[in-house]
Amino acid sequence: MTDTPENGAAAPAAAAPQITSRVLAQYIRDMSFENILAQKGVSGDAKPEIQVQVNLDARKRSTENQYEVITKLNITSKTKEKGDPLFVFEIEYAGVFHVEGVPEDQMHPYLLIECPRITFPFLRRIVSDVTRDGGFPPLNLETIDFLALYRSELARRAETEKAKAN
Repeated sequence: MTDTPENGAAAPAAAAPQITSRVLAQYIRDMSFENILAQKGVSGDAKPEIQVQVNLDARKRSTENQYEVITKLNITSKTKEKGDPLFVFEIEYAGVFHVEGVPEDQMHPYLLIECPRITFPFLRRIVSDVTRDGGFPPLNLETIDFLALYRSELARRAETEKAKAN
């Protein structure tokens, strides 16, 4: 027999744990912008080709339920014609989060997918401002699919483990 209240309605399902997440701080951990064009000069009208590499890192802090999530970007711009470098921009942008209610087995993906999603608009603005202030048109980064990035990293790690086993 099932547990039903006297009125015949089904008993409510057990409530899922409530996830709470707050951004406690955001900051630039490290940043470097090198304007190679201004230093060496490039002849003609340089059409840029931009390459962006993204890395993520997350670590637990000493305070309970606090995590630091770091988004690292390495952006290079070269001329399309000759491949002469125009600029190199490296930045590590960190967010400190207070996270509760996430099951332990889901914490890693939560930190590397949801947390960077929250800080990305701020990082995008910094990249735009620095490239503009560095003498180039503002670089407006495309939205990064952190879920796809996470899945590709898991696949890469699985391939590495598979190669080591053989």
